[in-house]
Amino acid sequence: MKNEILGVILAGGKGTRLGKLTHNQAKPAVPFGGRYRIIDFTLSNCVNSGVKNIGVITQYQPLNLNAHIGNGASWGLDDLNAGVTILQPYSNNEGSKWFEGTAHAIYQNIGYIDQMDPEYILIGSVTTNG
Repeated sequence: MKNEILGVILAGGKGTRLGKLTHNQAKPAVPFGGRYRIIDFTLSNCVNSGVKNIGVITQYQPLNLNAHIGNGASWGLDDLNAGVTILQPYSNNEGSKWFEGTAHAIYQNIGYIDQMDPEYILIGSVTTNG
């Protein structure tokens, strides 16, 4: 089934300007308000805008972020017509390599994008003022 819109969220940032908050976790995983994380804004915005299939590109210290996102149930992304996929750097024919920027992260995941076969792609980022 062809997906009309695929969301791709760039969530691999180190967040060095956030200092100690991102020493052991990625910027999108920084908690606020007790149980929420920065990435919640971006995921909620996608879902509330009708984007139900989302790839989250992670890289730096991804464990807390991956655990928080889980199967996407908190955003209703755990049913047959929706889903969230964690996309991390991996080893390919050219060897293992971290993403070297936005375009490289998207390019390295072109296979996922092709597999999802979207009509449109929404590429977003987890943004803070830090």
